[in-house]
Order: sequence, then C-alpha cells, then structure tokens
Amino acid sequence: MTARIGYRRIYEESSPQDGQRVLVDRVWPRGVRKEDAHLDEWLRDVAPSTELRQWYGHEPSRFTEFRRRYRAELRDAGHREAAGHLRELVAHGGVTLLTATKDVDHSQAAVLAEWLAGEERRGAKRH
Repeated sequence: MTARIGYRRIYEESSPQDGQRVLVDRVWPRGVRKEDAHLDEWLRDVAPSTELRQWYGHEPSRFTEFRRRYRAELRDAGHREAAGHLRELVAHGGVTLLTATKDVDHSQAAVLAEWLAGEERRGAKRH
C-alpha cells in the first residue's frame, strides 16, 4: 500500500489527515512558535544546502535546475542520513512535508514529495 506523501506551508492549520508532520526547512520559519507548529520532526539536514538555497532564490525559472541539483544533494553524505530517515517515516504511514516557502509548488518540499513517491515506487522503503 502506498503511503500518502503531501506538502504544504507550515502556516496552514494542521489536520488529522497530515500523518507525521515534518518541517523540511533548514531555518526555523518566522512567526511560528515551536509549541504551535504541531511538528513531529524538524529535519533540517534534509533541506537544500545554504549555497543551493541562495542560488535558487525561489525563482520559478530556476526550478528545473534546482530540482536536479537538490535531488543530487539528497544522495550526498550530508543529506543521506536525514533522507533515509524521511523514507522510513513514509514507510510507516502518511507524511506531510512542511515549509515556510510561499510558492510551495516550487519548493524543496515539492521536490522531496516527488522524490519520496518515486523512491517508494521503486521499493526503496524496504530494507
């Protein structure tokens, strides 16, 4: 059975359908109190590197290249453990990836959701 993998802004209300709520930003979102975030985890090490994030600058015209570079980063040593942990969370049920980014469809959360869904289809969730 395929687990539900969703993504949205952390500023939106939490929902019982969220499953595990995981913040995937490297920096804590402005204006959100930790006790109000209703997070299960904050996986800052799965977020894009500072260099990649700064290069991207949330410019939609750079999104295709951002996606390619970020997916490559997910395989590097600095991201591998956090990415593996995220795959484990997905293997055990629904997960909602949270980000503070305004354009959530052009964010690392969207790339991660797509990547996780692809990993799950290939059986990567089974070890």
